[in-house]
Amino acid sequence: MNLRVLHVIPSVSPSQGGPSFALPLFAKAAAEKGATVAIATTDDDGPGAHLDVPLNQFVPGPGGATCIYFRKNTEAYKVSLGLSRWLLPHVADYDVVHIHALFSFSSYAAARAARRASVPYVVRPLGVLNRWGLENRRRMLKQWSLRAVEMPILRNAAAIHYTAEAERQEAAGAHPDIAAVRSVVIPIPIEFATLSTLAEAHKRFPITAGRRVILFLSRLHVKKGVEILLKAFAQIRTKFPDALLVVAGNGEPSYVETLRDAAKKLGCDKDVFWPGFAAGEDKAALLAAATFFVLPSFSENFGIAAAEALAAGVPCILSDQIAIARDAEREKAAILVPCKEEAIAAAMTQLLESESLRDQLRQGGRDFIARHFSIEAVGASLLELYASVVKERPSG
Repeated sequence: MNLRVLHVIPSVSPSQGGPSFALPLFAKAAAEKGATVAIATTDDDGPGAHLDVPLNQFVPGPGGATCIYFRKNTEAYKVSLGLSRWLLPHVADYDVVHIHALFSFSSYAAARAARRASVPYVVRPLGVLNRWGLENRRRMLKQWSLRAVEMPILRNAAAIHYTAEAERQEAAGAHPDIAAVRSVVIPIPIEFATLSTLAEAHKRFPITAGRRVILFLSRLHVKKGVEILLKAFAQIRTKFPDALLVVAGNGEPSYVETLRDAAKKLGCDKDVFWPGFAAGEDKAALLAAATFFVLPSFSENFGIAAAEALAAGVPCILSDQIAIARDAEREKAAILVPCKEEAIAAAMTQLLESESLRDQLRQGGRDFIARHFSIEAVGASLLELYASVVKERPSG
């Protein structure tokens, strides 16, 4: 059966971090298994910005999918009236709808349209059901929206799609009222192999030459733990004067400025490099230059930046709040730490002092990704999920 799958997501802008990188991989995984895949989204490109894309018409999209963009009308919840108007008559053209995100207008509009057309839908909540997200971001508004909007979306879903078992367990513990909804764990597929050599990396980023590079590469946001990483780095600088902390990513300009100010106050700013958002050859070069990678996040429903570093063979220090981190540690692919500066500093010291441990983690990371996160394996799991919810679709 040639399944027709519609993905709905509020944004595919790289400025939105992991979800925008994950969706093309899911689309590719399903398309390579024979599904016809489309993506409906907005032209969001961050606060006050719009992607330079044709609107209201299908164009070639990422991962072998076709993509249709609609104007973003508001920043809050990324309301798009055009997307809502299109979904109502066109959802019936698909066998299943895969909704990415909650607390977003596109998710509400897609679920409403799918229910009206009796088309089954799957929800990937992107980690927003965990306690950190609900307690640290617009707490009162989210609590109201959770009861009035998000829970009805979830209760009417054919399935909830989590990308890690840790995410599923935390969501179930925090929200027992969705326990009756079918849930599946299908990880984000990872396709990344760094092609840069160390010499090419030093040419692209001369500041890394002759230095031992500690790499952070992710969106700059308070939940990523960059402040505690800076404090941990300040602790080890005296012992390792050749160490360079690279903080690669973008975020709200005011927040990025607070991070730069924090580095100055800690006295380590001269050994911190801020290359901004890194993709493509820049990302490959930074991973090639890295002695190891650190992601000290307070909350990650998956951890795609960590998975890419593991796939590239970069030794990793990961916080215990990253969903894939415990599995990676169990398979000797990463060092697991709590979100505390002392623990992070100790782990960095351990890796800087032990080449044999770095070698072990390099191979362990590659093996871990190859075993669990291949495009082929994820595609098979997605098609099995889609076929099952279509089969269970109520008749009439």
